[in-house]
Amino acid sequence: MNDRHEPYDPYAGQEQQLVGYDAYGRPMYGQVPAQPAPEPATSYEQQQYEQGYGYDYQGYGGPQPPQQQPQQPAQPQQYYPQQTQQQYPQASQAPQYGYDTQSTPQYDTQATQQWIPQQVAPEAPAQAPLRSPAPEPEFRPGAQVPEPRRADGPGAQGQGPSYQTEQFAFIDQPDEDSEDVIDWLAFTESRTERREEARRRGRNRVVALIVVLALFVVAGLGYLWYAGKLPFLEGPGKASNGATASGPQKRDMIVVHLHNTKKGGTSTALLVDNVTTKRGATVLVPNTLTVSKDDGTTAQLGKAVEDGGLGVRESLDSVFGTHIGGTWRLDTPFLENFVELVGGIEVDTDVAVPADDAAKVPAVGKGPKQSLSGAMAVAYATYRAQGEPEAKQLDRFGKVLLGLLRKVPGDPKSAAMTVETTGQILDPALNAQTLGALLSKLGEHAKVGAYRTDVLGVKPDGGLTDEANKKVVKEVLGGSVAEAQPGALPRVGLKDATGDAKTNTAAKAALLNGGYTLVDGGKADKTVPTSQITYQDDAQRDKAIEVAKTLGLPETAVKKAENAVNADVVVTLGKDYKPS
Repeated sequence: MNDRHEPYDPYAGQEQQLVGYDAYGRPMYGQVPAQPAPEPATSYEQQQYEQGYGYDYQGYGGPQPPQQQPQQPAQPQQYYPQQTQQQYPQASQAPQYGYDTQSTPQYDTQATQQWIPQQVAPEAPAQAPLRSPAPEPEFRPGAQVPEPRRADGPGAQGQGPSYQTEQFAFIDQPDEDSEDVIDWLAFTESRTERREEARRRGRNRVVALIVVLALFVVAGLGYLWYAGKLPFLEGPGKASNGATASGPQKRDMIVVHLHNTKKGGTSTALLVDNVTTKRGATVLVPNTLTVSKDDGTTAQLGKAVEDGGLGVRESLDSVFGTHIGGTWRLDTPFLENFVELVGGIEVDTDVAVPADDAAKVPAVGKGPKQSLSGAMAVAYATYRAQGEPEAKQLDRFGKVLLGLLRKVPGDPKSAAMTVETTGQILDPALNAQTLGALLSKLGEHAKVGAYRTDVLGVKPDGGLTDEANKKVVKEVLGGSVAEAQPGALPRVGLKDATGDAKTNTAAKAALLNGGYTLVDGGKADKTVPTSQITYQDDAQRDKAIEVAKTLGLPETAVKKAENAVNADVVVTLGKDYKPS
């Protein structure tokens, strides 16, 4: 007899087991009556249901979950194992337990045992040591299905089979299409990348195009602004690209007399360097222009130059109201040498010049960019066809001068050396260094296209046309009445509107005797009944009254108006003028 007394447990010998959960999800425990041990499985399907997993022998080889079977009515919230025998009238309705060698499904037409999950009691022994996964059993038709394993150890009696996780071998199902899927993903990824790259390139092209267009617009607007061509803005380059510029301008100017030593005759041109606007110009002066001589008489420009040219430069200053810096006498042999020294010139010729065998002058072709040697340049510059106006020959002379300026060295010292090499006899007021510096500047303007050539308009009587006074004398030459020194006698322009040559001659003599510098305005387009004396500057009004008194005209003839002749005071003689 055991002397120890253990506390009385009314539930001793009875097993407590989880029987379910209440409506709130809390576990419920209760007594479970002892159940007889299940009979051994008689089929392979029975083993699959008990283990919970089977094998698919159709070609995949992976573990298959157990098929769910409808549960039989049981006690509320309680699970227990149950065996059921069911007869199947047909083989197709019997449970499937495998495949034969022809991959035909085999059915158990006798009976099957329903598998119901069984909860392990809390008092179950600890898990057995881990075992290596069991190898996959080889299925043979007709072979006996092994009995399910049962748990060992104490407490396993009467509890049915108990399985551990390590008893199952899980075989990864091979994916036959994995490579295809990877290839497809790679293809779609590369295709997407190509599309994105194409979009990026397209965006980059659009951005680049917009940037280029913006640069073009900015550059165009900048050029228009600099050139002063925008209507609402005035750029700094307006003066250099236009014919005029606001404010006073500085000009360097010389007169060139070309002497044809073989055939006779002269041609005169003014070379102008506008220092302010940085442009150059050649003004061709016809020989028919009337100029004043030292003795007060007048003569045509060509005659005055052939007579030696003394006082011609001063006479031109009187006519134009300019300040000419020097005279360059350019004989045709020196022009030929000059062209040869610069390596020939290119000229757009307007006429073909025939060859002169006696003078050994080659022919000159007609057309653009004709290459001319020294002799050809002289022949073209002096050529004047029978019956042609003098302006045609002057235009050819101007083209030769422009072609020569384009070939003059840009360095003033090199240009001066070239001038000295020609052996040119120069005016004492114009040495080789001064001429070379001026020619190099004009050459730079000519090379960039900042150059113009004009033929001065002269009326048949030798006076300047109104257009020549406005467009050439004032704009290009910068002729102005402000050249006269304070206190000096004014420059007086005389325009004959009487229709009587004797009356005009008497008026000239009266003005010259009065000490005025005379500017011949030629004849008016039509006669007028009364004489008129005009001035532009209020400072010249008193001088205009003195001129009226010199000519014997009333003071009422003096009025302020724009002068048609480039002079301080302009006298337009009418029929009322009577020489004294």
